[in-house]
Amino acid sequence: MHIGFLGLGNMGGPMARNLLKAGHSVSVYDPSAQAVTALVEAGASAAISPAAVAQAPVEAIVTMLPAAAQVKQVYLGQDGLLAQVAKGVLLIDSSTIDPLSAREVAARAATQGNPM
Repeated sequence: MHIGFLGLGNMGGPMARNLLKAGHSVSVYDPSAQAVTALVEAGASAAISPAAVAQAPVEAIVTMLPAAAQVKQVYLGQDGLLAQVAKGVLLIDSSTIDPLSAREVAARAATQGNPM
């Protein structure tokens, strides 16, 4: 499975690494070049932006971001995931955010045919 992964911090980095170990193809993005480099050295491919992850031929995208503001920006922003992702791509947000923000993003994703 080809998976996009955004957010390679203390939680996201090990999660993406485990996907690689399980044999998945993983495209990664994080503002930290060091975090991206570590995953590329483990076998991931680097993306230059969240939009580039969404435009890759992925079947699922996982986000592991620090707060609701970042989740909303990454998904709902002008060049966010929902503006770029193909219909039917599974979206998985593992961020620790409030339920209202999670539901808002999921509802917007559902309206364009992306399960979340």
